[in-house]
Amino acid sequence: MSLTAGIVGLPNVGKSTLFNAITKSNVEAANYPFATINPNVGVVEVPDERIKHICQYIVPKKVVYTTFEFTDIAGLVKGASKGEGLGNQFLSHIRQTDAICHVVRCFEDGDITHVEGSVDPIRDAEIINLELAIADYNTIENRLSKVARKAQAKDADAMVEVEVLNKLHEVLKQGQPARSVSLSKEEEVIVKGYQLLTSKPMIYIANIAEEEISHPESNSHYVALKEYAAQQQNDVVAISAKIEEELSMLEDEEKALFLEELGMKESGLDQVIKAAYHMLDLQTYFTAGVSEVRAWTFRKGMKAPECAGIIHSDFQRGFIRAETYSYEDLMTYKSVAALKEAGKLRSEGKEYIVKDGDVIEFRFNV
Repeated sequence: MSLTAGIVGLPNVGKSTLFNAITKSNVEAANYPFATINPNVGVVEVPDERIKHICQYIVPKKVVYTTFEFTDIAGLVKGASKGEGLGNQFLSHIRQTDAICHVVRCFEDGDITHVEGSVDPIRDAEIINLELAIADYNTIENRLSKVARKAQAKDADAMVEVEVLNKLHEVLKQGQPARSVSLSKEEEVIVKGYQLLTSKPMIYIANIAEEEISHPESNSHYVALKEYAAQQQNDVVAISAKIEEELSMLEDEEKALFLEELGMKESGLDQVIKAAYHMLDLQTYFTAGVSEVRAWTFRKGMKAPECAGIIHSDFQRGFIRAETYSYEDLMTYKSVAALKEAGKLRSEGKEYIVKDGDVIEFRFNV
């Protein structure tokens, strides 16, 4: 399962520059609004040092990382929900994503136009959040008009749905996100079908100046955004989109040296991916053999047959057992043979809850 995220923000906040870094492409990043007029999709590998370490002891012909897919749309502006600007045309492209990456400008630069005339991260964030809420409000209104009549006729399913819709309608009407509504598990299943933008988890990406990247707390705009996000229980990752674009052009060794010079342990993009994994309760298991070492993304709490199904539905349908050992044990014993001798290779059944870092070979029969 590949993680997907939609990138939103006002024009000229650094979205396209960040997207260039993601794809190592030449998406136009001009100094005027609406330079990006088509939705763009970029796929990056999810960084995981454990794969390199596994390959020290199990040398494969091929290595496959799990991936993170970003969809970038044109910058939204105030009034997008009423047809202003171009971004609203492309909101449909991010309705099926797992999360929203909200890029906010936290740098001063007189040479780069700001559509609101000044840099104010809280105002900017609220403009986007309100436009997303209005878009969802319209979705809920449309759905209500379709099911209200059935509910009045005492259709049981429609009555339950209308109750949920009314909860959402009231919150969205106030410009608040759908994720702020407390829902039962049954109601969550109903809401998932609406693909609401504001029910998705959100990460704020504070785009700051290059010279501030090693000490973002010195940036008052970043600090203000962090406090604002904390009130919503959202994460903030500070990046310099320009630096990310430069990093994307470097080989691994050069990249490591550049990061060291900047006083950074990892790139901003890597931090965004890790924040998204944490926010969505995602973890990684591995399959490892001489033909291939591969990383697989799964949701925390999934059982072995479900994780097998991520590889192929036949694996889940015909699941017999999961022959499993941990990444940590491989690092200790340094070979599968030594793991077996030490009794660290386990045979797990259908109720086994897969753990982050498990190395698994699924046995199945169909």
